[in-house]
Amino acid sequence: MAKATLTISSKNYSSWSLRGWLLTRFSGLEFEEIAMAPDDPSARAEILLLSPTILVPCLRHDGAIIWDTLAIAEYLNEAMPQAGLLPADRIERAHCRSICGEIHSGFTTLRASLPVNLKGHFPGFRIWTRAQADIDRVCAIWRECLARSGGPFLFGARTMADAMYAPVVTRFATYDVTLEPRLQGYADMIMAMPEMVEWIAAAKTEPEEIEELEVEY
Repeated sequence: MAKATLTISSKNYSSWSLRGWLLTRFSGLEFEEIAMAPDDPSARAEILLLSPTILVPCLRHDGAIIWDTLAIAEYLNEAMPQAGLLPADRIERAHCRSICGEIHSGFTTLRASLPVNLKGHFPGFRIWTRAQADIDRVCAIWRECLARSGGPFLFGARTMADAMYAPVVTRFATYDVTLEPRLQGYADMIMAMPEMVEWIAAAKTEPEEIEELEVEY
């Protein structure tokens, strides 16, 4: 029997569910996956970013119930320290937490104008100026992290930061965002991770479509 459960919503559309799922997989914690139907009000609120109090993904483990993605990351770092979800170095841990917090609370224009859609592909997509500013900031974060660590992941080894930015990687692929070679290499590596390959394959089997996220802005 699984030692934990993780409640998620749509694999095709949900950036937060992807983050929570990747974090739990990265940690090595055995868990049972519980999927909410996309037409469930809580699931739609999470997918469409309509609610400030989103309750999915939700990790239940050993009496703990954790529904905020950063809280899930920190909990898993404590419960499964051998997984290295945070860098060993104090300064790098602070940097990792900072960029995770930034993606957790910011980039609202990027979220709204380039929603996650793993089954979609929109070459030549017109990117709004404000969304481009968010894209530029993400690229600056990746560039700095890779320069400091030497790669291949943002902090050398795989950490919670790579899980937190993985949905952005999918956005760049869906909307055909051009990246400089080193950043494209990082994005390609994230998309090729076995966990991402598994998630995307499952996303492509989902029959449901959410009309609001199928509009070409």
